[in-house]
Amino acid sequence: MEKRKPSIPQFKTWKEQGRKIRMATAYDFSFASLVERSPIEMILVGDSLGMVMLGYDSTVPVTMEDMVHHTKPVVRGAANTFIVADMPFGSYNVSLSETMRNANRLLQEGGADAIKLEGGEGVLDLVAALTSGGVPVMGHIGLTPQTASQLGGFKVQGKDAAAAQQLIEDAMGLEEAGAFAVVLECVPAPVAKMISEKLSIPTIGIGAGPDCDGQVLVIHDLLGIFDRFTPKFVKKYAALNGTIIDALSTYAKEVEDGTFPGPEHSFGMVEEELKRLY
Repeated sequence: MEKRKPSIPQFKTWKEQGRKIRMATAYDFSFASLVERSPIEMILVGDSLGMVMLGYDSTVPVTMEDMVHHTKPVVRGAANTFIVADMPFGSYNVSLSETMRNANRLLQEGGADAIKLEGGEGVLDLVAALTSGGVPVMGHIGLTPQTASQLGGFKVQGKDAAAAQQLIEDAMGLEEAGAFAVVLECVPAPVAKMISEKLSIPTIGIGAGPDCDGQVLVIHDLLGIFDRFTPKFVKKYAALNGTIIDALSTYAKEVEDGTFPGPEHSFGMVEEELKRLY
């Protein structure tokens, strides 16, 4: 069946129908092209690219230029997949006008279908302004990597009653402000289930149990490529790290011993012509 880009109203319909939404990250043309050829409906150009692509220790150093730069090739590689681009740290905590300008850049220059930003009650006014201005917004609560230091590190959020209640209020506030979906990261499964039941918009889980309306994983994690740090909730569907290293090692050995390139790569006609001329 031919793949077609889903719409925002379609995501809500899928939630109502109980149809799960599939999402993965991608940061370049090659990986986006592979996702495009799969059943996955959504790509997140996440600021996680700072860690898996740029080698930073966190997402904080990622800039707007980084996000625009990486969003462009993803859009070119996945024309029939819904693309969400992250608003990086510092792009929406200065002023409303700066927030609008940066969000517009991700849509206009990057070509994304929507943006994602982190936070609950503190960003509701921004979400309302963005959505009123025509920018589709995906929320993100629970563990918010950009402010992980304030949360005590990369830890599960909402473990006590007060924290869980705050997450529920944040999620409902994001829906009321106009968000079309909410990512729930590292939230206890019962809390994520309760939020999913209370909202009419989809929830996308990452380390938040099976009852969210969809799931997202970093593609380098699920393919077993990035091994510097692997969250407990990640399931590896392949172990390509070893496969790639083995292939590179074999190539290196063949270059060293002269078996690559082999005689099949020589151009006999060119050699004969050179002998005749010289």
